[in-house]
Amino acid sequence: MKYTALGTSGLQVSRICLGCMGFGDPQNGQHSWTVGEPETRAIVRRALELGINFFDTAIAYQNGTSEQYLGRALKDFARREEVVVATKFLPRTSEEIAAGVSGQEHVTRSLERSLKNLGTDYVDLYIYHMWDYRTPLYDIMEGLSAAIKAGKARCVGISNCFAYQLAKANALAEREGFAPFVSVQGHYNLIFREEEREMAKLCQEDNIAMTPYSALAGGRLSKRPGETSRRLQEDDYARLKYGRTAEEDRVIIGRVAELAGARGVSMTEIALGWLLTKVTAPVVGATKPHHVEGAAKAADLTLTEAECSYLEEPYLPHRLVGVMAQNTAGEAAKPQVWTASSPKL
Repeated sequence: MKYTALGTSGLQVSRICLGCMGFGDPQNGQHSWTVGEPETRAIVRRALELGINFFDTAIAYQNGTSEQYLGRALKDFARREEVVVATKFLPRTSEEIAAGVSGQEHVTRSLERSLKNLGTDYVDLYIYHMWDYRTPLYDIMEGLSAAIKAGKARCVGISNCFAYQLAKANALAEREGFAPFVSVQGHYNLIFREEEREMAKLCQEDNIAMTPYSALAGGRLSKRPGETSRRLQEDDYARLKYGRTAEEDRVIIGRVAELAGARGVSMTEIALGWLLTKVTAPVVGATKPHHVEGAAKAADLTLTEAECSYLEEPYLPHRLVGVMAQNTAGEAAKPQVWTASSPKL
């Protein structure tokens, strides 16, 4: 396994981050394809054996059971100081807003619940899961900085935002002496490259780590045409993200399969190998130990410029989908440049 700096945080992380969205009690979440605690423990243990030290979860994953399963596994299989644990918090609820719970208090409450779930005194990276259009940015940044001052978070990151929002947040942090966002977790892979328009440029200039999710497009970039899996069959959210563009994406997926055959490696290695030329550490989910093994191998694969160009060449602009499409609703009062209903560029 190879390791790298997580932006300006001072943390050293493995080039592969184990995404834990697939862990947790399916009775406590939105996904039927998640795995239970015994399976979680086997996957986490294998990841540690392969040198992965970076783990990403969220309080929203299966009502906190993802955090619980991960926390117990890490306690049994690793020393706390040897792993980098990231988790995320959601926007304020309508009930909290009605009750007068401030943004600062919401951050504190959310973090305390996550720490309890994880069974730890601190998280290494605390992530703003998605932009909260009903809460002042100042309150969120102040709450996150307070968490760092209290020793309950080492650094902070953001997920599912536009580049201007990240720039705005970090400008506020610089002006007010708040902790800046050192990483961004967005939707980015070979068949969805919209982060390259603005976000990638901002991150490169400001040394902000990119740790994208959906690195394998919900398994689509790891399966040859005709192959399927339980997640491909049952993951409604992934179908929402990729179903509309399946035909145009099929060309790129075919090239991944072709190059994998020519190099004698898996499609997972090719797809992640390409992404590793662009970002700090992709977040790769796993529901079986061999998923982790394929991801770990990608860290040792070097693609040529010609191979990367071959994979990139068929790409067509995509409309925003999933959380980011929903985020445009919060922008309704502002001029729109790119929304889920915009024509292709």
